[in-house]
Amino acid sequence: MTAIAEGSEGDHALTAGITETRLLGTDLVLVNLRLQPLDDSSLPDDLEITIVERNGPGDRDPVDAVLDEIDARSNINRLVIGMRRRSPVGKALLGSISQRLLLDSPVPVLAVKTPA
Repeated sequence: MTAIAEGSEGDHALTAGITETRLLGTDLVLVNLRLQPLDDSSLPDDLEITIVERNGPGDRDPVDAVLDEIDARSNINRLVIGMRRRSPVGKALLGSISQRLLLDSPVPVLAVKTPA
């Protein structure tokens, strides 16, 4: 499973998720945390891919959305997320979806950093 956040960290998570899916020989579940639908035109045709879309800004907490999908699917064996550097103040004030997923995921997490 790959959580696709806004920005370049979501793009890097998608690339890493595709690579990891091929390495593990599994299907790919993409949880789109962006507020616009995921453009699936560039996704590979050789993988079985399921896209889970959010319903907009009033939708549930993004972390809960990802964790609920993991709980609902017995075949999830890894979560791929993108991360970006944030200041300590930014983390304290805004929280971090990535940090919460790292701490609360019931499956191993592969965290990929965006290039500096």
